[in-house]
Amino acid sequence: MSLLSGLSEHMLGLEGDEDLEVFTQNKPQAEESPNSPTSMNNQYRLSEEDEQQDVNIRDLFITVDHPESQVTAIETFIMYRVVTKTSRSDFNSSEFEVRRRYQDFLWLRSRLEEDHPTLIIHPLPEKFVMKGMVERFNNDFIDTRRKALHRFLNKISEHPVLSYSQHFKVFLTSQELLSVRKQGPGFLSRMGETVRAVAQSVRGPKSRPEEFTVMQEYVEEFSNKMCAVEKISQRIVKEQREYLDELKQCSPAYTRWAESEEVISESLRGVASCVERCGHETEEQIQHLSEVLVPILRECILCAETVKAVMRRRDNIQAEFEAKNEARANRKDEQEALQEEVDSLANQVELANHALKGDWSRWQNSLRADLKSAFISTSDKNIENYEKCLAVWESFLLSQREESIQQTDGDDAT
Repeated sequence: MSLLSGLSEHMLGLEGDEDLEVFTQNKPQAEESPNSPTSMNNQYRLSEEDEQQDVNIRDLFITVDHPESQVTAIETFIMYRVVTKTSRSDFNSSEFEVRRRYQDFLWLRSRLEEDHPTLIIHPLPEKFVMKGMVERFNNDFIDTRRKALHRFLNKISEHPVLSYSQHFKVFLTSQELLSVRKQGPGFLSRMGETVRAVAQSVRGPKSRPEEFTVMQEYVEEFSNKMCAVEKISQRIVKEQREYLDELKQCSPAYTRWAESEEVISESLRGVASCVERCGHETEEQIQHLSEVLVPILRECILCAETVKAVMRRRDNIQAEFEAKNEARANRKDEQEALQEEVDSLANQVELANHALKGDWSRWQNSLRADLKSAFISTSDKNIENYEKCLAVWESFLLSQREESIQQTDGDDAT
């Protein structure tokens, strides 16, 4: 099943309240037995079993934790502890602990991208403050970035090619990374590569294989849909926060009202207590959305942009091959001299195609699993929130009925 199949076509080009229609367009499905092979419960259990099997065969485990603020004369930044445990024989120890800042992660990703331009490298969290976060160094922002950096390193550790990169090994094991970072390509070299890439992207390949055109269309549609879902999620969070603010104002109002009443004062205090408890549940729901669903949606959008960049680099390699092959055909006196370059570029095109096709399936499966986990977790949290709030009000109504019955019995006895 395509990753896009579960998302309505109405998610494209949303305006105003139309973004809420995507949740009502799907046709109702027939009910399934909890024990049927296709039921959600069985699918979820199977995915958990698959995940456990993956854990059993992994040989590289990485944790990013303990962020600490570092203040120097010219800047303030956050350092994270990176702990690695491994059973690989090419590591000279089974456990390493280093401290890294965001710039170090940027260095690692740029070197991986340089060495493997047509592999899909998981994106880093955005450098600037995310939407909805005011301060760059507040606890929420730091923890959100820490989780994203943790996912970045673990995605690389699970990759069959990237996890064996020498740059990745140095990042995980070297106590001093600054000297290594300075050994990267020079500015003029990088600028030359950028100019060449821009020229090739403007020209573009003449005969891109159909499968890569299909991939391009898929990623464009996926990106649009994820942007739409992110917009909806941000709107839900905003409305939930507004609702929470109203609950926080409502509870004290009932408490003050109870102080001026005699007969119904206890009932009013009970309502105030119910409103306050529902406010706590709503606050937890908002936190879950902000920490679980919204970051995954943003990550999916960044992943789509990453894949687009990889496809552009693949096209650039093919465009360079076509240009060189055309030049060889037009310059008969230089055919032998250019043949070696053409053969080399043909080999690069083949390798690029093979790398991208191999990573394509892996990327789809990974995103499908991440989105499924985030949506199921969010659904479970919404149901839990509803059930808890319902139980609060049912308990209150039951107590009111019992009190009313006792009062009626007392009046009859009198």
